[in-house]
Amino acid sequence: MKIGIIGYGKMGKMIEQVALERGHSIDLIIGENNLADLTLENLQPIDVAIEFTMPESAVKNIKFCIDANCPVISGTTGWIQHLEEVKSLLKPDKGAFIYSSNYSLGVNIFFAINKKLAQFMSPYPAYKVGIEEIHHTAKLDAPSGTAITLAQGVLENYTNLKSWELEHDEINPTDDKLPIKALRIDPCPGTHTVKYSSTIDDIEIKHTAHTRYGFALGAVVAAEWLKDKKGFYTMADVLALE
Repeated sequence: MKIGIIGYGKMGKMIEQVALERGHSIDLIIGENNLADLTLENLQPIDVAIEFTMPESAVKNIKFCIDANCPVISGTTGWIQHLEEVKSLLKPDKGAFIYSSNYSLGVNIFFAINKKLAQFMSPYPAYKVGIEEIHHTAKLDAPSGTAITLAQGVLENYTNLKSWELEHDEINPTDDKLPIKALRIDPCPGTHTVKYSSTIDDIEIKHTAHTRYGFALGAVVAAEWLKDKKGFYTMADVLALE
């Protein structure tokens, strides 16, 4: 498979390594020094583009790939408010796109477990739920996209919780908001905890990433799955979790 990488930072380089290990070729690399090379002509031979950039450039990059009819997956977070706009560009005969706040295979299994645990816990109001995420200090958005996805999985099952809110100090659950605590500590690639607390006991689930390799592997697996497809998908589709 011919892969294009849009965003050649630490994740882009790791994706290149994983793709080559899995027998693919890297036929286009777009980094900060050659942004002008993201052209229709250069995208035409690409089977799937993998986009990991910054929130302010992600939407433009994804739209360009969709317009060029080049399947694209994006792991950039912090632009989710534009997702419906991007999805509207997809047509039955044009465009394929996967978005996930986290491409780690383990994290996506964690997402599914989180939803199921929320279903089990929602009938028991004595347990107050909160989320904590830890990332390296270079991560600019807070809370993380992964934490927001976990929050959405909880909110789907709690009618009394209206939204999530970011807390910078201790997690203090309230009656109608799901608290998320975001910490930035080097060199942590990513740790996410969902905790249910009562006066009697606590129940918590946690995912701890050890390296970025898992994120890159999941992105390449998603690219392999997306080839020759049309439409919008998530990692739940890729892993048949729903």
